Amino acid sequence: MSLLQKLGVSAENLAPEITGKYIGKPISRVDGRAKVTGNAKYAAEFNIGTGILYGYVISSPIAKGKITAVNARQALSQKGVLNVFTHENVPGLAWFDRSYQDQDAPPGGSPFRPLQSDEILFSQQPIALVIAETFELARYASTLVHFEYEVKEELNVGLELNLYKAKKPKKHRFPVPKPRGDAEKALAGSVVKIEEAYYHGYEHHNPMEMFASTVIYGDDDRLTIYDKTQGVLNSQSYVKSVFGLSEDEARVISPFMGGGFGAGLRPQYQLYMAVLASLELKRSVKVVLTRQQMFSFGHRPATLQKISLGASAEGKLQAVINRCYSETSTFEEYTENVVNWSGQMYQCDNVMLDHKLVPLDLFTPLDMRAPGGVTGMYALEVAIDELAVKAGIDPLEFRLLNYAEKDQNLDKPFSSKELRECYRQGAERFGWNKRNPEAGATLEGNNLVGWGVATGCWEANQMPSRAKAMLSADGKLTVSSATADIGTGTYTVMTQVAAETLGVAMEDVLFKLGDSVLPMSPLQGGSWTMATVGSAVKLVCDQLKAKLFKMAKKVENSPFGNSKEEDVVFADRCISLKEDAQQYLTFTEIMRKSKVNYIEEDTTSLPNMLEQNEYSRFTHSAVFVEVKVDQDLGTVHVSRVVNAVAAGRIINTKTSRSQVLGGIVWGISMALHEDTVMDDNFGRFMNTNLAEYHVPVNADINDIDVIFVEEHDDIVNPLGVKGLGEIGIVGVAAAISNAVYHATGKRVRDLPIQLDKLL
Repeated sequence: MSLLQKLGVSAENLAPEITGKYIGKPISRVDGRAKVTGNAKYAAEFNIGTGILYGYVISSPIAKGKITAVNARQALSQKGVLNVFTHENVPGLAWFDRSYQDQDAPPGGSPFRPLQSDEILFSQQPIALVIAETFELARYASTLVHFEYEVKEELNVGLELNLYKAKKPKKHRFPVPKPRGDAEKALAGSVVKIEEAYYHGYEHHNPMEMFASTVIYGDDDRLTIYDKTQGVLNSQSYVKSVFGLSEDEARVISPFMGGGFGAGLRPQYQLYMAVLASLELKRSVKVVLTRQQMFSFGHRPATLQKISLGASAEGKLQAVINRCYSETSTFEEYTENVVNWSGQMYQCDNVMLDHKLVPLDLFTPLDMRAPGGVTGMYALEVAIDELAVKAGIDPLEFRLLNYAEKDQNLDKPFSSKELRECYRQGAERFGWNKRNPEAGATLEGNNLVGWGVATGCWEANQMPSRAKAMLSADGKLTVSSATADIGTGTYTVMTQVAAETLGVAMEDVLFKLGDSVLPMSPLQGGSWTMATVGSAVKLVCDQLKAKLFKMAKKVENSPFGNSKEEDVVFADRCISLKEDAQQYLTFTEIMRKSKVNYIEEDTTSLPNMLEQNEYSRFTHSAVFVEVKVDQDLGTVHVSRVVNAVAAGRIINTKTSRSQVLGGIVWGISMALHEDTVMDDNFGRFMNTNLAEYHVPVNADINDIDVIFVEEHDDIVNPLGVKGLGEIGIVGVAAAISNAVYHATGKRVRDLPIQLDKLL
């Protein structure tokens, strides 16, 4: 029996369920025209009023030490330079030495406070802000500010150089499961085993839009802050805490964001700088970071994983051990969910996991698309491939042989898991049954051809959120929530849900976001926005429906006098009987006869924790990759990718596909391109530009095929959706690594896979 027969592949592919007039359809972005015409404004593009000032941040050239002297006289003598803020003249602030209280998942420790001390904690630390009437003048004046330093000789950078300092975190954001069984004993008794180390270095987010804050100082001393952020309420909370302001005194707006990838989860230091200067000078101020300064705050942490796997001669997993070492700063303990995947993804009764932190003289790492997941799954999925090869079993068949029917970490069933179907559909589309099992045996011209597979997994969470909806008598619906759209399509999918739920045209719906005066929502991150804010939008529109129907029943000669809500249909701005569509009332008629101009609702959507906590909730994928490796030069090209994703209900097949495509491209980048190079002597990242920090370009990307596998889940949230922002990247780097091995017979265990590692 062939592998595809074992998988149960048929000639017919299952398509995701298309439900409703708008939900499930490939609808183009409602904000698309604004973006391509330039009408969509970003944080640095707001110039309200006259006389706005410009700030330029000065960064420290040393990584560890103290500032012993500051001389800003020459800069301040320049006409048009208003101030140079340093630790010597910044006033006392409202904050104390405490952890951020305005994040969903703050790291422990004492957060870095800009301009509050003469101490230098990391290279490129912001040490001054020059304020001038033009950006060019501020930048020039920054060259005239002179600092003297006391440099500390002991500098600890480089993860592998400092492993001896590794320690368990005081409080892990993602507690590591206790050992189950006896992994060491099971490993010793395994017929087939591997024990290897897997490494990837620092990665930086590098979205196209620089971090920027424009602070408009009002006549009433109130601030309107246009900030690049993944959560306006997070930025507002930060500003309130730091400067002792009220909500009315600090409004934060962020209607569009040119990429975040996690870099905008924490307020970045330009926000602090701009607000500080605005309050002190009582003027409007704009601060924009440079591309080089975009490398001066959080990054994906360098991580080393030592993985040992053992299996029986038949390929059954008997032991899993994953010891992880990742970097953090000296002033905070940043943790990720790196090792837990190793105890969850495959059936195994003997598992031991450990995660230690190595404090380095760098800024604190920061969540970066699929934080921990893309890291942990890379190492695990390459190790699984190695074990399968050693056992002489097809890598896909090996995964099926050790398929986990429940989450052993939590001892809970999955709310839904169509991973088998992901394997089946992905294998069929890719043509996996034609794979030659021998590594280095397939040649096409001068290229060695390799095929690899890996599994992807990411959390399917729902958070509390609020939404407000107002329906006017002309049938126009306005829905709002303080969530963000960081390029994922939030405007569009929320409009779809609102239009579908209430039965109006999408053209009649206006969805508002990115303003701190709007109803509460969490940060846009963790792939939870559709599940979270979408559920709130559905709930508030359902409540509008109930209110409207109650009014319709009271209308004189109403056709719904003895009907219940389940007896009617909301469509085309009308309510009609299911059994007799000719019996209807328009929304306008109902409100006119009820003598109201509009109706509105404001509601809070909460996850059903009693039900959800009974299950393990995840999105799954199967990634198949073809690579071509030049056998003379060692260059690697990804020629084909098939990614089959089971993510519950798909709201918009176009924007969803775009999210997965973007994740795949970044997975290719992680595997082959991205590498922030550290000078261990100076503690400085050396390639802080997009010429030397390599990311893929069009020529690096070829055929990408995305499959959405049908999956029904009524546990995860009322919409039955699972997030797609992060699942697209998970597993891609591992599949590429496995394909490179299949092409060349050479196993590379540290990313990125550069040509010198293959020659």
